Amino acid sequence: MAPQKTSVIMTDRGDAMDVLDPIEAETPQQPAIPTGAPADPAVPRRMERTLDLAEEALAEARRHGDLAAPAEAPPEQQPALRLKVSVLMPVFNEAATLAKIVARVRDEGRHDELLIVDDCSTDGTRDLLIDMDRQFDDVRVVLHGYNRGKGAALRTALSHARGDVVLIQDADLEYDPSDYAKLLDPIHAGEADVVYGSRFLENAAEQDPSWLHRFGNRMLTRASNLTTGLRLTDMETCYKAFRRDALRGMWLRENRFGFEPEITAKLARRGCRFKEVPIAYDGRGWEEGKKIGPRDAVRALWCILRYGWVD
Repeated sequence: MAPQKTSVIMTDRGDAMDVLDPIEAETPQQPAIPTGAPADPAVPRRMERTLDLAEEALAEARRHGDLAAPAEAPPEQQPALRLKVSVLMPVFNEAATLAKIVARVRDEGRHDELLIVDDCSTDGTRDLLIDMDRQFDDVRVVLHGYNRGKGAALRTALSHARGDVVLIQDADLEYDPSDYAKLLDPIHAGEADVVYGSRFLENAAEQDPSWLHRFGNRMLTRASNLTTGLRLTDMETCYKAFRRDALRGMWLRENRFGFEPEITAKLARRGCRFKEVPIAYDGRGWEEGKKIGPRDAVRALWCILRYGWVD
């Protein structure tokens, strides 16, 4: 019987990291040239003559049509280079919703890998993830040794992602994977480097009934726009998709929800092309497990000022 697939990674790395640095390919070893014997002066002349004869034969074959170059297909018929997609899912104590959201992501079928980072859950989430890692070939799991925050989990995910495009997905069922096409198509088409899914482009009040949350989000987004020059309506959205190479060499520091304004400011500073698309949203309250709070809003404002104007 073949062994069960497992790729669970345990990591305790907690510092800020340079994400997605290019790895230099090893230079292939050239075959050694024998030494010690005198070179034959006739060898270079024979090689040169052989190459001349080969070129003449090739030119003759082309003149007679034996090696005529095939006609290139019109540009519209050329197959587009397929970009691989990594869905990144940070989780912390999401045992109640994990199976359902993983099923939704897999049913959507727009990803090449689903990379889940568990931030030291204590409610049974870990056991579920280990089973999923063994069961599904497209699921990869990384486990934190201690709780470090959503931003740290996303940094870990970014450092392990293999796709050309990365898309962030929360595990709490607030965001619907049926919106993946909206988020990914502009990147696949070369129209954008970064796509944010906005909860406020359409029917904001119906999708997020909490006026306090809507007010706080709008204020933070406006402050972010002032420092970045962008015209976003939802900087704090979970649904962010971007080309992996847009993050190459980027130094990310924030461990919690300051990740959102930090990465927005740094992508804007790099001149990335942003696009927003409307998405569905089914907000949950703190009594249902929502983890962001007033202290995170204060930290987010500080991060907007720091990363937008200073760092």
